[in-house]
Amino acid sequence: MQRRSSGSTTDEDDDDDDNDKCLAVGASDINGDGQQRKTSSESGHEVARTSSTLDRRKRDSAYAAPTRQPGWNPPPPTANGSLQRKQKATTPLTPAGNTIVEMPEPAMARRSRTRSPWSCSLLTLTTTGLSFVVLFSIVHSFLTRQLDPKGCRMSMMRPAFAKFSDFDTEHTRFASKYSLYLYREGGIDEDTMVKGVPVLFIPGNAGSYKQVRPLAAEAAEYFHDTVQHDGKALNAGARSLDFFTVDFNEDITAFHGQTLLDQAEYLNDAVAYILSLYHDPRRSRRDASLPDPSSVVLVGHSMGGIVARTMLTMANYQSNSINTIITMSAPHARPPVSFDSDIVRTYKQINDYWRQAYSQKWANNNPLWHVTLISIAGGGLDTVVPSDYASISSLVPDTHGFTVFTSSVPNVWTGMDHLSILWCDQFRKVIVRSLMDIVDVHRSAQTKPRAERMRIFRKWYLTGMERVAEKTLPQKEPTTLLTLEDNSNSIIPQGEKLIIRSFGRSGKPKAYLLPVPPQGTPGGQRFTLLSDQKLDAAGEGGKLEVLFCSVFPLQPGQSATLFSMNMDLSGDSSGTTRLACKNAASDNINLPASTRESKYAFEQTQPFSYLQYDLDDLAEHQFVAIVDKAVESTSGWVTAEFNDNSESTFKTTVGLRRLLAMGLRLKLPATRPLVTEVKIPALHSSLLAYHLNIGSHACGDDTELFTPLLRQYISEPYESKYFVNVREANINLHGIAPFMPPPLRTQRTSDGVSLQLWSDTSCNTSIDVSLKVDVQGSLGKLFMRYRTVFAAFPLLVVALILRRQFKGYDETGTFMTFAESMDLCLRSSLPLFLLAMSFFALSLARSSSRPPRQTSPGFFNWRGNATESTIDFTQNDLLLGSQDPFFWFLVPLLGAISTGVCIVIHYAALAVIQILAVIYGFFTARPAWLSNDDKRCLDVHGYLDPPATDDVLRRNASPDFTATTPRRRIITTSILLFLVSTFIPYQFAYMVACIVQIATCTRALRFATETRSRAHYNFYNYSHSILVLMLWILPINIPVLVVWVHNLAVHWLTPFSSHHNVLSIMPFILLVETMTSGRMIPRLTTRLRYITNILMFLLAVCAAVYGVTYAYLLHHFANLVAGWLVLVYFSATDISLSGLSQMLEGGEEGESDVKKRP
Repeated sequence: MQRRSSGSTTDEDDDDDDNDKCLAVGASDINGDGQQRKTSSESGHEVARTSSTLDRRKRDSAYAAPTRQPGWNPPPPTANGSLQRKQKATTPLTPAGNTIVEMPEPAMARRSRTRSPWSCSLLTLTTTGLSFVVLFSIVHSFLTRQLDPKGCRMSMMRPAFAKFSDFDTEHTRFASKYSLYLYREGGIDEDTMVKGVPVLFIPGNAGSYKQVRPLAAEAAEYFHDTVQHDGKALNAGARSLDFFTVDFNEDITAFHGQTLLDQAEYLNDAVAYILSLYHDPRRSRRDASLPDPSSVVLVGHSMGGIVARTMLTMANYQSNSINTIITMSAPHARPPVSFDSDIVRTYKQINDYWRQAYSQKWANNNPLWHVTLISIAGGGLDTVVPSDYASISSLVPDTHGFTVFTSSVPNVWTGMDHLSILWCDQFRKVIVRSLMDIVDVHRSAQTKPRAERMRIFRKWYLTGMERVAEKTLPQKEPTTLLTLEDNSNSIIPQGEKLIIRSFGRSGKPKAYLLPVPPQGTPGGQRFTLLSDQKLDAAGEGGKLEVLFCSVFPLQPGQSATLFSMNMDLSGDSSGTTRLACKNAASDNINLPASTRESKYAFEQTQPFSYLQYDLDDLAEHQFVAIVDKAVESTSGWVTAEFNDNSESTFKTTVGLRRLLAMGLRLKLPATRPLVTEVKIPALHSSLLAYHLNIGSHACGDDTELFTPLLRQYISEPYESKYFVNVREANINLHGIAPFMPPPLRTQRTSDGVSLQLWSDTSCNTSIDVSLKVDVQGSLGKLFMRYRTVFAAFPLLVVALILRRQFKGYDETGTFMTFAESMDLCLRSSLPLFLLAMSFFALSLARSSSRPPRQTSPGFFNWRGNATESTIDFTQNDLLLGSQDPFFWFLVPLLGAISTGVCIVIHYAALAVIQILAVIYGFFTARPAWLSNDDKRCLDVHGYLDPPATDDVLRRNASPDFTATTPRRRIITTSILLFLVSTFIPYQFAYMVACIVQIATCTRALRFATETRSRAHYNFYNYSHSILVLMLWILPINIPVLVVWVHNLAVHWLTPFSSHHNVLSIMPFILLVETMTSGRMIPRLTTRLRYITNILMFLLAVCAAVYGVTYAYLLHHFANLVAGWLVLVYFSATDISLSGLSQMLEGGEEGESDVKKRP
């Protein structure tokens, strides 16, 4: 056998001499009673006796002797102690010098060869490669495919801020941390006294108080340039808006629930202070005849919207002080990350409060009855918060609020990212004008009643084509008397279309009359009109006016007193027809212009005017009068018609699987209506994207009025997208999304996606429409919805790997490498586990798709109303949160990707540890504690060759691992736990534990490399696997740690009210401190080893089922696993103070005299 020394080799004779020397040393220190001899003479006789009686063949046979069986009691030692020497010969070393009890092995078993930590099987390499190909495809698709165009225009402002220094600790306990400001626009409104309607802006996560500038500047300019000159608006209660804003020092609210509650408490104090300003004559310039404000309008961005809703649930909330909330890109449905237990708990409390309030039968029992909540989402361009989370359908009924996307808002028609939604010029104008319309300073609430506010918000934010859109025409009174000449005006025959290709060709105003069909038409009918001209209101001097009229036989001379507008188109004719008419301009729907030059919907061009009425809305009218008011020939066109709903609507029955396989093809006939709508109920998932093609139709340039205009929309939430001059379009939506709670009001069926197409029917040609799934584009949709999966699923992989490592260690005594265990898991446990989770996901999806069951009254009707349906708002929280059984395959897909990521992180950690070990070896001396003679006695498997004495065992224990005393370890641990319980969060202690574990792995790798000992490699493999586990837990703890460090940076030293539970970190600290001594975890040979197996399996299940929605649970479950490992360490020693010292020291009693290397 070759000798291992400082790198030199000798011939075989030298090896034989060395082996004999090692054997002599091993035999000289042990007597027949198993005690170490004290004198050198006795040792010499023993050496001679042993050398003369044992030869090399006997030693080899002794090394290959079967290991001791559990429960086997050896016979009494002989006088010469030969039995003990044979047992010592097969006892491996631990880093601390302890012995390990071997499990039963076959008689012909041989020692396995220690695998390199860098080894990688072909299966592991293939899995990693495929997973990263899929991951790259997902990221590449997210960055390059199915992207919405950006159409925001920049906004300008001249900001000035006035700080309220007297809003101090007498008003709020957070005065030293937060500040309140009033915005004023330079050059327009520089007076710091309040005089309008209070509006409070709430910044979001890490947001700045200065983000209020675009909105506040537009409000000041709009009032200064327009509103203050509009007497009608002023009489209706319109006034300027006093924008207040809050400096939260860029607090991180998305990661910490207590910070969110602190901000809500401060804002309620700020609202009380703001309202008090209007009562103080020294601070207010309001008209004394007006009532003092009793409420404040809230505008929240991102997490600021959640803080706004939280304010109404706080103890210091003043009743009715908030009645209007507008939020932008706010994740209402669920927290963006679930790493903090407080944020998850706070979300649940807030949402439960709102749901409970709107579930009340009577308004008097609803504390939020007067509150309106509008949630505005940016769409696919928002890559910070998934816009699916902005939905409030599970919180608020449509009578009190709704969710809308910026691409739906009239005259905006573009998506926005998380920050541009604040400064987008065309969007901020809509926000300000809607706020101006709801203001009424004649009421103490400073706003109009709730129902009227909702009508105003629907008018400004919805397209006007939704089911909830209200038409003003039925509520109007006739205001225009239209007088027509009997012979010269055109009456379009019923059933025909009106097409006007230019205006003013007759040289005088002319009216075209379309008769209204009678009620009760089979299939129902509706009126549609489209023009490139603006529809004039009564009295305006444009080209086009649309009136809905009835015959009004008045006597001559009476019209002027009954109608505010008299339109006489009769000329000098004696025979006339008088019609009492209502102007339809207030129901006009703006659509983006679609011409051959059009490229995007948000272009700054004159929009199209569109009218749409059901026949029921026109029951009291007989004619539709389309008046061409131009007196000179001018460009412009208009087309109008009555059509059957059955002809304009196509509802497909194709399923999702057939759509994936074959796509969808339709052919719209040449005689189609102006507007054609295709409903596809199967298209409702936000995880799929599609590609639409519209075939070109042969229509000459001279006769074409407009190019095809497409609107893609869903009903809940209100999301519409417009495609102008459309030939092809990318279709993606925010429909049914993962992890989303069910709506507050149960919907029977889903309408899916609807495609509304406006086309020029004068061309008299058919149009081919084809739709197919964009597989590559759909991959990118997984990124935003499932990016937090990579904080949970890799942990299940690590848990299964650790389970396999501990199982092998307890059975064979060898703690296999992470890579070897990974290879074994890929061949058996991991595929089976993912398959089981796939079936579980399929079961969850099917159960969530069922309608809610009605509650049983129980005995004596103790459950209340039996007709009420119980809605489980957490039914989509588990696993991947999918509501569609079709997506069962996402579990193995994301599991495979997580496996590849886990493998890469393992090798990255291995590389870092290797580099640190080299640096550590460079700055420290070569281990002199391992002499050449002793190293010569270590074989490649970590066994002594031949048996060694206790003195050799001590000398081969790592002195670097035992450099600190037990007292110092206990004191250090106690101080850290004390700080956790008082000041620092346990997340900080966890980060310290990770750093310590890295140092432990670094030293373990160096000693394993030096000794080539299986025992040292066992400990290194074990410590490295624990490090990988801790590294995957670390991202869960970092966000709270970042919040704590941020608070220190702003000199807020108040400890968190949570995150100081010592039990949440003590097991990790004890485990890491124990491993710093270099002591290998004892093997479990009894049934207790199954506990380790079960705990690791349960950790994998927890990571898969709860890891995304309740990620914070993973820390606590891993902490439980660490606690069990600490108990395993304790099981090898007495449970006492001395035993604790022994465990932390890593040695045995009697080692205190061993010299420590400095």
